[in-house]
Parts: sequence; structure tokens; C-alpha cells
Amino acid sequence: EYYDLPGQIYETVAILSGAAQIKTIALKIHTPSNLIVFADKSMIATVLRNLISNALKFTRPGGAVEVKVWVSDQQVEVAVCDNGIGMDPSDIGKLFRIDESFIRPGTNKEPGSGLGLILCKDFISKHGGTIRVESQQGIGSCFAFTLPNEIT
Repeated sequence: EYYDLPGQIYETVAILSGAAQIKTIALKIHTPSNLIVFADKSMIATVLRNLISNALKFTRPGGAVEVKVWVSDQQVEVAVCDNGIGMDPSDIGKLFRIDESFIRPGTNKEPGSGLGLILCKDFISKHGGTIRVESQQGIGSCFAFTLPNEIT
């Protein structure tokens, strides 16, 4: 279906703002307005919720989480970046694999199953997009996914 992606991002951030307030984490959004995408709205909502809640989980109190959107002729890219605890390079390869268990608690001992990112990868793949992560231990992580830009 066609729908407004920035509206969905603002909606998701509003849902998760309570968790951000508890940890005094700033949530910032950088997106063009009126960006219509063609995607399964509930799948993309799940991906956004997972990535933003993970960023909040692994960011220390007083930190920041940013959601950024870029548009090109071929694709829309959404990035969720934090200045949290980051990851060791050897752990990054385990994130999207069902056969590798990578579970670690958040900065306030929040639990995790390790399955959220596997689901995100599956949902984005179904849309013909990609998902990737860049992370540095102690500096933060940035998870980004793409969707085809089918609006001409």
C-alpha cells in the first residue's frame, strides 16, 4: 500500500517516547515531509519499532537516538543511530543470523531475545531492500535499511 513514511516514523517515536523519557534519552527525527512509500505498513512499523527500541535499550541515560531518512531516485534509506554502548566487530556478524545466538541485556538490564533483528531483516528482504549495521564499541551503532523508491 502507499502511505506516508514520515508520519509512521513520528507515530513510532511517539509510542516509544515514554521509554526514552525514563532514560532521559533525546529522540530526534530528520526526514523530508510528505514522503510516500509503497510497502507493507505493518511490517515497516515492526522494523521501526524494533530498531528504535533497540537503540533506546543500548543507549545510556542522557544519550541520544536519531532517525534519519534519505531519498534517492532508486531508494529510500532509513537509519536509526545512537550514541550508546556499541558492539565489538566480531558480534556484528551474529546479529542477523538465526543460527548464531547473540543476546545481551540493555544498559538498564532490559531483556532481549535476539530475534527482533532477524525479523527486521526478513521483512526488509521481502520488500527488496537491505539492512546493515555500523557500530563501534563505546561510541554507538547505526542500523539502516532501504526500501525501493517506487514513486515516479
